[in-house]
Amino acid sequence: MPISEAEVQGALKEVVDPNSGKDFVSQKSVKNLKVSGGDVSLDIELGYPAKSQFEAIRRLVAGRLRQLTGVGNVTVNVHSKVVSHTAQRGVKLIPGVKNIIAVASGKGGVGKSTTAANLALALAAEGATVGMLDADIYGPSQPMMLGITGRPESRDGKTLEPMTGHGLQAISIGFLIDNDTPMVWRGPMVTQALEQLLKDTRWRDVDYLVIDLPPGTGDIQLTLAQKVPVTGAVIVTTPQDIALIDARKGLKMFEKVGIPIIGIVENMSIHICSNCGHEEYIFGSGGAEKMCKDYDTEFLGALPLDIGIREQADSGKPTVVADPDGRIAEIYKQIARRAAVKIAEQQKDMSSKFPSIVIQNT
Repeated sequence: MPISEAEVQGALKEVVDPNSGKDFVSQKSVKNLKVSGGDVSLDIELGYPAKSQFEAIRRLVAGRLRQLTGVGNVTVNVHSKVVSHTAQRGVKLIPGVKNIIAVASGKGGVGKSTTAANLALALAAEGATVGMLDADIYGPSQPMMLGITGRPESRDGKTLEPMTGHGLQAISIGFLIDNDTPMVWRGPMVTQALEQLLKDTRWRDVDYLVIDLPPGTGDIQLTLAQKVPVTGAVIVTTPQDIALIDARKGLKMFEKVGIPIIGIVENMSIHICSNCGHEEYIFGSGGAEKMCKDYDTEFLGALPLDIGIREQADSGKPTVVADPDGRIAEIYKQIARRAAVKIAEQQKDMSSKFPSIVIQNT
């Protein structure tokens, strides 16, 4: 008896995507399914980048289909396709950018910029085209972290070409000023500078633009909420109470302005002694997870307090590129995949699908 397409679909409903926790049929990942006699071929199209997971997913799907009676050859191709998702109502999309992820913290010193750099590099390592906008006008740190020097070009005298480092497209006020020049600017100048950096940069088909925000809930955050089409925000905190108080304020600010919270990352979660291996919760434990429960948001992951993370970021080669197969790089990649899954589950942006209505006198 040749196998039917309905039997294949039924089997695929039982196979759960390990990254999203949903079966491949309900998340509409099954494409180009063909059943010919006993032979089955199909594509699994993921809505998020996950290059490191393709082979495991291919084996998972093929293994389940081979259990069906009457199945012969099974061909499964896995790939990713990242599309634009909705942002705040009434805010125009940025040309060349599909999705914008704001990385924020309520207070300084929690490792937000390091997390933003490694998150961007992890998304790129998983196969996405990624941009990085350093929105900290007063204290830009991404040029140093990404190991990028020099000035951005302007081919037309109006727009800037993004700088590149470790495969990322990047722009920062730090590329336009000297390292020891302080930005003695009032709020309106700062917000104008942010808008220009974002909108006057010629982003090249970016799947995710990661914005490294300054700490707090001030002018730049408000500008972002009102004028920048943010797909979602990632909050970075450390476990101690004083950081969590400010992280809660940051979270509530994004909720008020209608920007979805993708989830929370707990940085400096645990210290493991490099000499004896003793584990110690220097800043307390479980704070971010409790905050996630209180606000019904996702705990994306926890990163250790590790000297390597700091040394690698300071040297211009963050952990994801300095030690791509290491344990900490894998944590960053898990956080990146989970953040991208959360974005993929949001409503797609259909504005580009609608035709322009032109009224003519006939």
